[in-house]
Amino acid sequence: MAPKAIIFALANPVPEILPPEAEKEGAFIVATGRSDFHNQINNSLVFPGIFKGLLKSGLQEVTLKAKQATSIAIANSVSEKELSVKNIIPESLNPDIPFIITRELMKIA
Repeated sequence: MAPKAIIFALANPVPEILPPEAEKEGAFIVATGRSDFHNQINNSLVFPGIFKGLLKSGLQEVTLKAKQATSIAIANSVSEKELSVKNIIPESLNPDIPFIITRELMKIA
C-alpha cells in the first residue's frame, strides 16, 4: 500500500475492505458507505441540499459547476478543528448541510 493511502471502500453492505483491516495494512484514511464506521460517504448527505438548492436558485440542471460547488461546500463544512483522519466529511444527517449547499448553489445561479 502506498504511504498515507486513502481508501474509499464504498460497497454496501460489506465494503471491499473493512476499515480495521485497511488501517492494519497501512491506510491513512478509510471511508465506507456504512454508518457504523467513521467517514461515511453517503448520497443522503448531498440530495436534500441539491434539491433545495435547485428549487431556490432556479437552476435547471445539475451541471459540473453545481457538482463542484456542492462538493466544495460539503468539504468546507468540516472545520480545521474538526478535521482528522476519522472525520473527513460531515455526518450524513447533519441538518446544516442542505442549507450550506443551497447557499452555494444560489451563488452560482
